[in-house]
Amino acid sequence: PVGVNAYLIRPSDEPAFSVGLSVKATSKTYQLAKTQDHWAIDTAGLEEIAGRVGSLVREGTATEYQKHPDFAKHRVHTPPLESLWKEFEYTEPYQWGMAIDLSKCLGCNACMVACQSENNVPIVGKDQVARGREMHWLRIDRYFTSGHSEGGEDPHHTDDIWDDDAQVGIASQPLPCQQCENAPCEQVCPVAATVHSEEGLNDMAYNRCIGTRYCANNCPYKVRRFNYLSYTKHLYEPEQQLVQLVFNPEVTVRSRGVMEKCTYCVQRIQNGKIEAKNQLAKSGGMVTYEDRLAAIPDGMIKTACQDACPTEAIVFGNLKDHDSQVYKLHNEERAYSMLGELNVKPRTRYLARIRNPHPDLEADYFLQPGEHHGDHEGGHGEGEHGEEGHGEHAHDHDHDMDADSVEGQHKPAADGMGRLDAEQPTGEGSPLSQPAAGTP
Repeated sequence: PVGVNAYLIRPSDEPAFSVGLSVKATSKTYQLAKTQDHWAIDTAGLEEIAGRVGSLVREGTATEYQKHPDFAKHRVHTPPLESLWKEFEYTEPYQWGMAIDLSKCLGCNACMVACQSENNVPIVGKDQVARGREMHWLRIDRYFTSGHSEGGEDPHHTDDIWDDDAQVGIASQPLPCQQCENAPCEQVCPVAATVHSEEGLNDMAYNRCIGTRYCANNCPYKVRRFNYLSYTKHLYEPEQQLVQLVFNPEVTVRSRGVMEKCTYCVQRIQNGKIEAKNQLAKSGGMVTYEDRLAAIPDGMIKTACQDACPTEAIVFGNLKDHDSQVYKLHNEERAYSMLGELNVKPRTRYLARIRNPHPDLEADYFLQPGEHHGDHEGGHGEGEHGEEGHGEHAHDHDHDMDADSVEGQHKPAADGMGRLDAEQPTGEGSPLSQPAAGTP
């Protein structure tokens, strides 16, 4: 069973409203099952995660954004990134990517439920989740912070979030498979069960997987799931034929002993491509690269999580289409790649969260830990971030990823999708030009 029977406190004579209830403590304990810390292994792992929160989920105030619109790119400083081998060049007209705006995310879990329903993700129950065997392809990570904020001197502030007087800040971050172009999972699979398609998708061949779990161990985002048990075995019983109808017939039901993960809803992508191909066939004549690109207009294909998001925080589309919304968001000033310093080149980018508190409350407003520029102008100063001062170029390049270097000089560089960090659209995508849902 999943959940708790709440009807015990909802009598039939008063189903909607009741009075005279009381709550008191008992001597019993109740186990809570959560997923966010399953891969930390030990206390040292938890402390390392806590120390990197500011680079994982990046936040800033409206004041900081106005002074330094690209503040998110400066949360992590890395040298130019180089690959150990020649990277694959993606030339197909469809190159899929995703953008997630943290300013709009409410942490409501609607995307998780939609993903589970769309992709036949099994419900494993509390006991299996407590053992670290959750199966969600998409999870919501939540980060809490408390204590003295920058400039805050309130004596009631405390570093203990459990203190009754503590003022706590919270941030939510949806985390699906990042569809890395330089995927670490592919490099360790002994049977090539996870490979890249020409459209940039990190695909899974279920019938090829032998369940070594090397890929899950090598994934820095920890978004791969393993079928420890046969969660669909009961469906093959004769009396369960009607239950089989609740599953999506366009998505394979996985068996015990194989890995699975987010696919960017590849079944929806294929349906869109089939529809576009049929339309092109009706037109006749030679089909060009431009015809194929235009055959799937922006917004025609939506992932399940994107469809379910009430604030439209998730955007999916073709990165080869420079007029698409996802391309513009990938080149927005707030955009960053989580763990981009690992040079895995994820196809999913996040847009940093912008907090907009009243000026009188800004000093008491808690952001996730990290380097906040505040009033600083110009270079960072020698050695402030473990490198030489940036001088006059302090804010004109992306330290996070896609950096290139020629004789020691930084230049704007494109990744495999032609996304230039120097090409920043203004106005339309700015979080200050329109109200962002979910922003306090």
